[in-house]
Amino acid sequence: MPRVKQFNEEEILKKAMELFWERGFHATSIQNLVSHLGINRASLYDTFGGKEELFNRAFKEYRSKTGNVLKEIFDTEDSVRAGLKKLFDMAIDEAKTDQARKGCFVVNTTTELIPGDEAIHKVLSDNKTNIESLFINYLQKGIDNGEIDVSKNAESIGLMFFALYSGLRVLAKVDSDSDKLNLMVQAGLSVLD
Repeated sequence: MPRVKQFNEEEILKKAMELFWERGFHATSIQNLVSHLGINRASLYDTFGGKEELFNRAFKEYRSKTGNVLKEIFDTEDSVRAGLKKLFDMAIDEAKTDQARKGCFVVNTTTELIPGDEAIHKVLSDNKTNIESLFINYLQKGIDNGEIDVSKNAESIGLMFFALYSGLRVLAKVDSDSDKLNLMVQAGLSVLD
């Protein structure tokens, strides 16, 4: 008779995501996972397949949540300028409260795993394209509704805002001074004037 799982798979996935986010893929051993998750090796392998599969599921969950936050802001905030400000304010608030200075899981993974890992490169490239599209479409909405001048190029500005957002997440790991981060955001938003 098969054994019944004595743990909540979603809760374990969340804990794994936090550990990978804080330590990175390579610095997280199976023993770290077993200790942090409170499950034995057999359960980890039976449920998730192994470290790489667990990482991939945790990473997918993080990307899904992040994308949903962006979509929610962009879907509910009619003013593009206000929506972008809200997004950047949220990122700055997260940086101020991030005691461990974990930064952004996607950005961390990009810098850790891209060299030499083609599978994760594809995942990250697809994620980048999807997030860039969210920015571009949101800016196009602002152009279409007259909030942003029609002479502005939604694609180039969207790519710039994606780079600003990613860069802010990296810089906040080193210096989470909200005044400096807000200056960056104000300079970025001035492109919409």
